[in-house]
Amino acid sequence: MGVKAHYLGVSPIMSSVLTGRRKPRSLAQELVDTLGERIRTGALPPGTKLPTEAAVMEEFGVSRTVVREAISKLQAAGLVDTRHGVGTFVVGPGQASFRITAEQLETLRDVIAVLELRIGLETEAAALAAMRRNEGNLHEMRVALDEFAAAVNAGRDAVAPDFAFHLEIARATQNAHFAELLGSLGAKIIPRSRLGDETSAELQAYLLRANAEHESIFDAIRRQDPEAARAAMRTHLANSRERRRRAAGDVA
Repeated sequence: MGVKAHYLGVSPIMSSVLTGRRKPRSLAQELVDTLGERIRTGALPPGTKLPTEAAVMEEFGVSRTVVREAISKLQAAGLVDTRHGVGTFVVGPGQASFRITAEQLETLRDVIAVLELRIGLETEAAALAAMRRNEGNLHEMRVALDEFAAAVNAGRDAVAPDFAFHLEIARATQNAHFAELLGSLGAKIIPRSRLGDETSAELQAYLLRANAEHESIFDAIRRQDPEAARAAMRTHLANSRERRRRAAGDVA
């Protein structure tokens, strides 16, 4: 199904801005701003199904990474909700699922608390995914991992593919509640800017380690080894938690 600019509420001028020569992160924010404004003004009312990733890519001449980052940001803002196998829908007042607001992620201790929640949720999701995943799930995980590696190698923000990988694991449980809960939390649960005193080299080294940990999780899910998947996910999230505990000076 093709997408028309008027369906999205995007003027020809905005469409030309979005298709200009800009960095992927800038393009994603332009798309977020445009769709967010239309949602807030009611041009895209609650319950409206957004176009598919492919349709948005075609309309605006942007990559899948840009579209996914924009959708992740809209999810994080509580403006849309993605239902696996159905699509992404505008969320109206009072319709939002459980969410963690930006105010609840203002400090390192807040981030640590969210990581504790994620450890409880995602370790079991990884084990279930190993038992229930299908080839489509594996393909989407592989795409997300490749996009993550490309972003790291290019020195770009890798939050969108990082979140996409974790969200696809939740989907691979074939239990909609896992995907709905993780999707409602949004990409902000993967903070990159909480350690402002890190050098770019330190951040690069961390992301390379995270990439290796992701590959271990993926391999265990691919091999349908639930215990290995559970352990790999726990290691990955626990390492992230400990890194932030050290930054916060918290050894407890």
